[in-house]
Amino acid sequence: MKRIGILGGTFDPPHIGHLIIAEEVRLALDLAEVWFIPSYTPPHKDNAKTGPEQRLKMVRLATKSNSYFKVDTIEIERSGKSYTIDTIEELKKRHPDNEFYFIIGADMVEYLPHWYRIEELTELVTFVGVKRANYQLESRYSILIVDIPLIEISSTVLRERCMNGVSVQYWLPAPVYQYVKEHQLYEH
Repeated sequence: MKRIGILGGTFDPPHIGHLIIAEEVRLALDLAEVWFIPSYTPPHKDNAKTGPEQRLKMVRLATKSNSYFKVDTIEIERSGKSYTIDTIEELKKRHPDNEFYFIIGADMVEYLPHWYRIEELTELVTFVGVKRANYQLESRYSILIVDIPLIEISSTVLRERCMNGVSVQYWLPAPVYQYVKEHQLYEH
């Protein structure tokens, strides 16, 4: 059994907080890899500010320097709204020898009771919760808790800074920062 971490999200844009979470969970749980799965349209958020192709490109740029990080396009290929249960069921079909660890922030831990088909999902994956300021890591569902350095970077705040012409240089991996600048993303 290969132990695989899953980090899903809009990644609009992917920032160093995402990378730190993935690496810290990988190390703490001795995972073989962490797969980043950008969503086409997340079910719990408003539309992304950039298209799925741009977000996929940024995730690939963000993760390419770490050989333990992989990018899986399953949700982008499916298009439309993706529910985690659909993604995990498909991943288990494609990779029956893998054990999946689904990494979520404390904000999502609180939201778990509202997830689509959550009871079934808890049978298919191990949830891994990581700290976020102002959120509790408590749930009626079984969750592995991994302590990570608390770096509060929000994609929303990051996009607002870009819109206001404020630097986000060290908030993003260098290739993503270059891509955002080159394509003038989030400036309007």
